[in-house]
Amino acid sequence: MASTISDGRDEPNKESVGGIKNVYFLNYKPAGLGVTRTSGEEIITDFGADDTWAKFGVKGASSFTQNIQSNRDNGTTFFEQVVELTFKKLSYEDHDKMHAIVADRPHVVIEDYNGNYFLAGEEHGCDATGGTVVTGAAMGDLSGYTLTLTGQERRPANFLSGSAITKVTS
Repeated sequence: MASTISDGRDEPNKESVGGIKNVYFLNYKPAGLGVTRTSGEEIITDFGADDTWAKFGVKGASSFTQNIQSNRDNGTTFFEQVVELTFKKLSYEDHDKMHAIVADRPHVVIEDYNGNYFLAGEEHGCDATGGTVVTGAAMGDLSGYTLTLTGQERRPANFLSGSAITKVTS
């Protein structure tokens, strides 16, 4: 589907902040999530099912980046969605949770500190592409987990609104 540039964008006020507040995981669904979108297709307003999303709180060294991958010679463009997470503290319960995430290719919802929710890995899920289980060396070092999840999608991660957010967070 071809896109057209129909209007511009003003410089916004300086009121945004960086950082991820929470991430939510759902086991990959090959049949899709049954999303309902706005007419412009950039906002997901509902999911087809009432699935249980697993919430993980994060603070600090976690981020969400979307890299535009475009190749003129091949005529391809896709969006690489990278979620880098740091989970503090090691525990045997979290070992199982981390293993479940990396063994699957989950759909991931990212909640940022601006109140935005994004869905990464909508069509293809997100694969674990890196991470560590670390005890640290010095007293002030991380004892916990790092995890990098990468999705490759035809469109950037959609914003969520309305009942889509409610279904993820409840």
